[in-house]
Amino acid sequence: MLKMKKIDFVVLGLAVLLTGACRPSAPKETHQEMTIEQKAASYAPFKLTTDTSVLSESEQKMLPLLFQAAQIMDNLFWKEAYGDQKELLARSTSDAMTRVLEINYGPWERLNGNQAFMDSVGPKPPGAQFYPADMTKAEFEAWDEPAKTNPYTLIVRDSLGQLQAVPYHIAFQAEVAQAAELIRQAAGFADDPGLRKYLELRAQALLTDDYYASDMAWMDMKNNVIDFVVGPIENYEDQLYGYKAAHEAYLLVKDKAWSARLDKFADLLPELQRALPCDAPYKSEMPGSDSDLNAYDVIYYAGDCNAGSKTIAINLPNDERVRAEKGSRKLQLKNAMQAKFDCILLPIAKLMMAEDQRKYVKFDAFFENTMFHEVAHGLGMGNTIDGTKTVRQALRDTYTTIEEGKADILGLWAVCKLNEMGELGDKDLMDNFVTFMAGIFRSVRFGAASAHGKANMIRFYYFQNQGAFERDALTGTYRVDFEKMKQAMMKLADQLLTMQGNGDYEQAASLIEQMGTVRDELQNDLDRINDAGIPIDIFFQQGPEFLAEN
Repeated sequence: MLKMKKIDFVVLGLAVLLTGACRPSAPKETHQEMTIEQKAASYAPFKLTTDTSVLSESEQKMLPLLFQAAQIMDNLFWKEAYGDQKELLARSTSDAMTRVLEINYGPWERLNGNQAFMDSVGPKPPGAQFYPADMTKAEFEAWDEPAKTNPYTLIVRDSLGQLQAVPYHIAFQAEVAQAAELIRQAAGFADDPGLRKYLELRAQALLTDDYYASDMAWMDMKNNVIDFVVGPIENYEDQLYGYKAAHEAYLLVKDKAWSARLDKFADLLPELQRALPCDAPYKSEMPGSDSDLNAYDVIYYAGDCNAGSKTIAINLPNDERVRAEKGSRKLQLKNAMQAKFDCILLPIAKLMMAEDQRKYVKFDAFFENTMFHEVAHGLGMGNTIDGTKTVRQALRDTYTTIEEGKADILGLWAVCKLNEMGELGDKDLMDNFVTFMAGIFRSVRFGAASAHGKANMIRFYYFQNQGAFERDALTGTYRVDFEKMKQAMMKLADQLLTMQGNGDYEQAASLIEQMGTVRDELQNDLDRINDAGIPIDIFFQQGPEFLAEN
């Protein structure tokens, strides 16, 4: 039996410097009808800064090198998402269009169903630039090549027109060599031995496409202040198969006091796994024991994580082997999280939630829901219960939507379970439930091109079918029914965990098809949010020059 210590989890007000203004965008049209200036204004600016006095002199010398390495990841993601960045930006007709192009890493709006916003631009290829534009699924599936599903290969045509899998470290040889050298130089300034080892191994991984050793080293880091998440990591950009990982980077500075408090929750992961609301076979795996939670100020986003909607928490590594042995790390990006709460979630709640329930929308509940979303990525099954495949392999292109949906609903479940266990102190779960409901409207706006957007659409309609909320036809506001939402939460969690454990692709695809689109009534409510001028997301003013302003 896991020995548990009581933890009073009370958010005391983050010491976050919110230097970005939450300017309303004030569009009076639907997103499709906005001018390019209104599209640009629908993202609230936010400066990424932190207190650099917590860094030693040698750690401060690392930052310029890591900024440069991150920018290389940004350039690589442009190649994966669109192609020739310079050629595209040269076609921009205004500063507003340039901003929208940079936010979207291409001429397609990520938070508007990947609709093109430039003339003479066709549909966005589902496989981005990871596959030849003229490749058919039948051709790919008939191709007898084991490396074709490797997350670190580009699929191209050779001189004879045949498909060929080219490893990233060869396809991007010049870029990864430069990034690896910069990361090695940064490692030389690292005070913490764990950080130094990780950076050295990560530099080598970029040159070999073998990330296992660096992922293991990243899991072993405990005392570092600087963190640098870098490489081809997530599969969201590949909407054809969900196989290919896209390049990105985060540069982070740890809040040690917050991290020490949050890290205690990681000890409860095995207990949560055993308590999951599903049948025993679907919780038979046990997460690694080295999982931890940390809080950070993020000072740079690059590539995939910076495209469209901005990530506010991280759960890595994705390698099921590392998760089985060591678990995962959950990184809470508290300055970005606070920005989204202040600029977006609070205004949405004031517009969409019943007046007497708005008092329950609180930052500490938003923080908890987000944090335990990341914890929940480590719960359930990494492999199907028959042992033949990973869940990722079995669910293919549906995986990211189902996984994000699972993490969302299990994050809320985890808050309930920990409260039941006496681990969250004296709290009112209505805070978490109403904040969760308001958060659905925030994330549904990401659209059907986003795994997070589709996951929230599914949850909205599932909750609606279960009577978890009521909509007032006169005011257009929503009221949470606590008991019915709790029951709906348990049922949906069971369904998604079972679907993943069975590796049931057909059921996953059917669920997304039935519930992963916005219907008319919900669209009308989203239009009201747009009409109120509430930003759809944030964009970052970031880099050494902004950090120096602090």
